[in-house]
Amino acid sequence: MKTDVRLADLTTLRVGGPADRLIEATTEEELITAVRDADAAAEPVLLLSGGSNVVIADEGFRGTVIKVANRGIRVDADACSGAMIHVAAGEDWDEVVQRAIAEEWSGLESMSGIPGLAGSTPVQNVGAYGHEVAETIASVRVWDRVDNAVRTIFAADCGFSYRSSRFKAEPARYAVLEVAFQLPLGALSAPIGYAELARVLGVEQGKRAPMTEVREAVLGLRRSKGMVLDEADHDTWSAGSFFTNPMLDATADVPAGAPQWPQPDGRVKTSAAWLIEHAGVAKGFAIGGAAVSSKHTLALTNRGDATAKEILALAAHVRAEVHQAFNITLINEPVLVNCSL
Repeated sequence: MKTDVRLADLTTLRVGGPADRLIEATTEEELITAVRDADAAAEPVLLLSGGSNVVIADEGFRGTVIKVANRGIRVDADACSGAMIHVAAGEDWDEVVQRAIAEEWSGLESMSGIPGLAGSTPVQNVGAYGHEVAETIASVRVWDRVDNAVRTIFAADCGFSYRSSRFKAEPARYAVLEVAFQLPLGALSAPIGYAELARVLGVEQGKRAPMTEVREAVLGLRRSKGMVLDEADHDTWSAGSFFTNPMLDATADVPAGAPQWPQPDGRVKTSAAWLIEHAGVAKGFAIGGAAVSSKHTLALTNRGDATAKEILALAAHVRAEVHQAFNITLINEPVLVNCSL
């Protein structure tokens, strides 16, 4: 256990004050014990994964931060059922994607380059370039903090929706221990569902491409938007996309000229980036040390010495401008710890 740890050093946005205590849980047993002991002592707990989707207040966190660091991958594969891979929550997500491609387990390649750990992917229902993890997750093993028991929750009961899940809806209840992915075998990708990616690959939407080519294309697109971590590039000092794409009730609610994607439930998704740009918020606009990325308006970045207060002030400004222009309220994607927007 460490005390008075600076949490900014554990996040990709690099803001956040100290934590009273930090416990690094390197095994599943350590993770369960740390959560259970803190809960028994009525101690506030922050479960910290890769630190890529979080904004922590400048005042820090008064309690125990448990850093998820358990490792391990178990694989069951055969030609008929494909590969069932059981991934410990503390595994680096992009390393999991790279292994899947090398082993010819299809379905994760479009999510190349996303920072963070595997255990966070079902919480946020992580997705990119036309796919999300809900498509491949078979089950999630968790420590249930209410029932004090290990549970396996199958995909149908995970409450997956756009960038959400039952784990996100009940953040104080579940600690993810392991995620099981069911992946078909083969060298070709899942169908390419994103127009921009299809254009880069030179294929029609809905067609497949070699997974290695999909990965390189995705990484190229992500780098062009500042979405691949780079120590020397402040455009990558972010929490990724700061706002989710709005889900509107009907096509009539979509601003004229804005992209729109009909959803299975009858709603229509539109582009948060388009709304920000057309509300007049320019790339590079800054408040103190926080700035809209020079590459992508959805990323709010730390130019080197930003505070959480400045990041949140910038987010509030962006949200207010979009609401004034279009009467649409953007919703933040990162988890806000000891702060609000």
